[in-house]
Amino acid sequence: MSLYSIGEVARICGINPVTLRAWQRRYGLLKPQRSEGGHRLFDDQDLETIQTILAWINRGVPVGQVKALLEGTLSPLPSGWSQSEQRLLSVLQEDKGHKLRQTLTELGRDYPGEGLVNNVLRPLRARLAAKGSTLFLRGLLDGALIEHAVMCMNAARKNPGIKVLLIGWGEIDRIELWLEAIARSQQGVKIELLPEPFDDPYLDGVKAQQILIWAEGRLTGVQRNKFSQWQEMGLPVLLLGSAAVLLQTTQQDASPHLPEDGGYLDDPQHT
Repeated sequence: MSLYSIGEVARICGINPVTLRAWQRRYGLLKPQRSEGGHRLFDDQDLETIQTILAWINRGVPVGQVKALLEGTLSPLPSGWSQSEQRLLSVLQEDKGHKLRQTLTELGRDYPGEGLVNNVLRPLRARLAAKGSTLFLRGLLDGALIEHAVMCMNAARKNPGIKVLLIGWGEIDRIELWLEAIARSQQGVKIELLPEPFDDPYLDGVKAQQILIWAEGRLTGVQRNKFSQWQEMGLPVLLLGSAAVLLQTTQQDASPHLPEDGGYLDDPQHT
C-alpha cells in the first residue's frame, strides 16, 4: 500500500496543505496515519476520500456538511456557495477590515482556491458592481483580495513548484490577476505577478516555466499575430480570460466542419 506525505497529497490533488489540515482538525473529514516522527501519511483510500470531498464542495456543499454526506446521514442540500458569498458580504457591510481579512483566510483554508474564486469571489464582485451604491464595498473587497493573494503566493513559494509569470495584456480588470493568483497558488506553482498590464508585452528572455497572460475581449489582429509568434517561438504562453474563450471560438468557426453525412461544407466538388 502506497503512503503519501501531506506535501505529495497537496500536489496530487491540487489542495493547499493548510486546507487538508483544516479538513482533519476542524471537520474530522480525514484520519491520516502518522510516521514515527509524527508526520501525516495518507494512503490511496484517503486520496479517494479527498476527491469525493472535492466533488461535493465543487457542487456547492458547505464543507461543514460534507462529513454527514460521507457517512450517509444527510441528503445533499442546496448550494452552499451562496451562503459563503452572503457571509462575506455581511462582513463587508460591517466595514471591519480585520474581520474581512480573517473571513477570507478562513474561507481560503476551508475551500480550494479555484472553487472559492470562481464560485464566491468573482460572483460577489460582479454583484457589487451591479449598483453604483455598492462600488465602495467592492473597493474594500478588492483591497482585501490583494492582501490575501499576496499571502497565498508567499505560502506557495515555500513549497516545491514551477515558476509561473502572470501578467495582464491590454485593458483588463486588474483584480482578475490577483484572483487568478489565488486560484493557482494551490496548484504547485510559484507565481510572480506583475500588477500593471502591458499594451505590448516583450517576453523574449523571460525566465519562467509558464507564462500566463490575462486578456479580456476580442484580440486585435496585431495581438493575434503576436500570440501566434510567441507560440511559434516555443514560449510557454497560456492565454487566460475572456480573450482565450473568444479566440478559441474564432478558431473553431474558422476550421472546416463536417456535416452529419460525412461530406464537406461549402465545397462545390462535394455537392
